[in-house]
Amino acid sequence: MDYKNMKFKLANGCDRGLCRRSCCRQDRPLNTYDWLADVPGNNLTTDLVEVQFKNTRKGYYHNVNGLDLKKGDIVAVEASPGHDIGVVTLTGSLVKLQIKKANLKSPDEIRRIYRIAKPVDMQKYEEAKAREDDTMIQSRKIAKDLGLQMKIGDVEYQGDGNKAIFYYIADERVDFRQLIKVLADAFHVRIEMKQIGARQEAGRIGGTGPCGRELCCATWMKNFVSVSTNAARIQDISLNPQKLAGMCAKLKCCLNYEADNYVESSRKIPNREIILQTVDGDYYFFKADILAGLVTYSTDKNLAANLETITTHRAKEIIEMNKRGEKPAQLLSDGRQKEKARPVDLLAGADISRFDQTKKRKRRRQQGSEQEATRGANQNRNHRKPIDKEGRPIERRRSEETKNQ
Repeated sequence: MDYKNMKFKLANGCDRGLCRRSCCRQDRPLNTYDWLADVPGNNLTTDLVEVQFKNTRKGYYHNVNGLDLKKGDIVAVEASPGHDIGVVTLTGSLVKLQIKKANLKSPDEIRRIYRIAKPVDMQKYEEAKAREDDTMIQSRKIAKDLGLQMKIGDVEYQGDGNKAIFYYIADERVDFRQLIKVLADAFHVRIEMKQIGARQEAGRIGGTGPCGRELCCATWMKNFVSVSTNAARIQDISLNPQKLAGMCAKLKCCLNYEADNYVESSRKIPNREIILQTVDGDYYFFKADILAGLVTYSTDKNLAANLETITTHRAKEIIEMNKRGEKPAQLLSDGRQKEKARPVDLLAGADISRFDQTKKRKRRRQQGSEQEATRGANQNRNHRKPIDKEGRPIERRRSEETKNQ
């Protein structure tokens, strides 16, 4: 490959897969960040292309026709039967890495890309997608009439409309052979049933979590690991089912994110059953801030009385002293709790009425300045008037003489 004659082009956010404006159709679930987008000739290293379909379904195909494909191109790919319509989400060397993650071992599983989608292909695609909602509602009624303990969560039509995939959830094994016959007679398409879990259903539907961000299963998470309440206990989280459950009614996947850090930090926390003995009295374990390395002790075993917070290092130091038969004078080393300097919030103790007070002050200042201005003007006027030998204005002297008469 001739790299010397290739032009170096700096990739933008859309080329890498970071577009959030949907201008290049890159704002899709499970989007892959292309960190090799700047490398010249990256697309020519392999003919493998990653194509994404509805929601989280992805496939990998050979670009046998040598098409100039880039992120966001809509292509028609090989399917069984007919063809399907999808969007190119990744090209170049990273596709091989994604194939390894998807565990595609057989080369026969990788099919071909036919062409870039034509207007006729897009018209059939839109017609097929328009039938998905009605098909899902009717299929739910059919499954209920047949007495099947299952829930059809989503329906996906193939790009040419010849095949439909029904995604369902079931706690037990379901015999849906009769259901397939009824669905084929009702919709006149080839039927394929795929069982998914509750977390996968939430990822396909999408939504916003209690943290305010889009669901992890709908954006980047592919492999779902089992979550237990033990992860919440390790992190000292209240075992409230309403707060621990996610949009899928299962335990939140994010409970596992920091569990390992808490397990490692909890090893530094002293045993909760150990009683700290001091000259002032005995102290019992009350609570612990695992990540901060702070432990709070109480003088009462069952109540929060005379709480004192110390570091784990200080707690272990007292434990070693007790083992030697020694008792420190007090729980804290210097007699008081040392707190870290907190950022000063200038508006924390402020009141909204302070703005009204400033206005009143301004008004008073304005009134005072106006009075001073009037006084100065009057003085100037008095200076302009004629005065006598005694320094008094002549008009004022005449008014006094008239009063005396």
